[in-house]
Amino acid sequence: MTIAVFLGSLLLAMAIGMPIAFALLASGVALMWQLDLFDAQILAQNLIGGADSFPLLAVPFFMLAGEIMNAGGLSRRIVALALALVGHVRGGLGYVTIMAGCLLSALSGSAVADAAALTALLLPMMVSAGHDRARAGGLIAATGVIGPVIPPSIGLVIFGVAANVSISKLFLAAIVPGLLIGGALWVTWAWLVRHEKIEPPPRQSGRQIVAAAREAGWALLLPVIILVGLRMGVFTPTEAAVVAAVYALFVATVVYRELRFPDLYKIFVSAAKTSAVVMFLIAAAMVSAWLITVADLPAKVVALLEPFMGNKIVLMIAIMLLVMAVGTAMDMTPTILILTPVLMPVVVAAGIDPVYFGVMFIINNSIGLITPPVGVVLNVVAGVGRMRMDEVTRGVLPFMVAEFAIMFLMVLFPQLVTVPAKWFGG
Repeated sequence: MTIAVFLGSLLLAMAIGMPIAFALLASGVALMWQLDLFDAQILAQNLIGGADSFPLLAVPFFMLAGEIMNAGGLSRRIVALALALVGHVRGGLGYVTIMAGCLLSALSGSAVADAAALTALLLPMMVSAGHDRARAGGLIAATGVIGPVIPPSIGLVIFGVAANVSISKLFLAAIVPGLLIGGALWVTWAWLVRHEKIEPPPRQSGRQIVAAAREAGWALLLPVIILVGLRMGVFTPTEAAVVAAVYALFVATVVYRELRFPDLYKIFVSAAKTSAVVMFLIAAAMVSAWLITVADLPAKVVALLEPFMGNKIVLMIAIMLLVMAVGTAMDMTPTILILTPVLMPVVVAAGIDPVYFGVMFIINNSIGLITPPVGVVLNVVAGVGRMRMDEVTRGVLPFMVAEFAIMFLMVLFPQLVTVPAKWFGG
């Protein structure tokens, strides 16, 4: 009955068009009434306490860093470097998209920011070269979802806070899985364009490649600083976010000089608005998370999944299928906040490594950003690229299938995540 009240009230609130943060509050209030625990003070305390978290400070700073990178020329130089390296091969602009997406993922950690930047910079080039607009948009959307996987990742930060798992370990464990997803997109694109007769851009000279690398050098140094700093224990993930924002600001204003100080107001306001939405969503979800714990919903879910508890792989497949289904209708952040307190006790009871589960959970939620009908990243690509939603959806399907295939490969062979995590010290 408790599960029915929580899910019923949440789905009803969403169905009538209520924003997800308020829907979470409404479901929390419904659960409080059902448990006979209604108290406005408890509601207010958990709402304030939900956002009062030092690790969560990483979210606004990483968002600010992403805004500065896009406006300050860092993203454009990353794309130029990828174009110089692989733009000349058959289907080269697609490989440029994948390579640039992986590099941008190591800078911003936001799928929406990466997808918007790649669409604005590369979609016109791919279409003018002769590539199918839908396929090009689909590749860009699928590449954008690598952003929340390769560190620094806002999704991993939120999961780490919600699940009380080391964010540094999550960051280090997600590097190879993110690159594997990029590899899957690379192979899929190669298969799709094998018969195309499109003339690629001319090969750039060694001098041009060196010049592009020199121009992008300052941008490429940022992920190195963050990962080495985390690995050596120089700073925490939250402090890494501050370092990223300050470094991006320095490079954009002093080195590249593409960002003027009068422009900063608009960038800071944009980052603050996005951060406010995410932080309020997290605060609202923490009310539901507290009530989920009080109502002992995790124990009820463990009982429901009892038939799968004896086999970790079967249990992970069942959980991944559940998250896939939820991801078709819900955005990434609320999915993390709602399902984490429910699923973590199941994972711990089954003896599954929380870091491994966290990486897989975030990969699944990231791919959910391109699963229709919601597909936030699909909407971003359609909006920035001035395409119809059904066009982008048609184009993304083969790449989405490839990403899900890699995800389930990592479910069947957890060593693909756990062994590289040990290499990086995760």
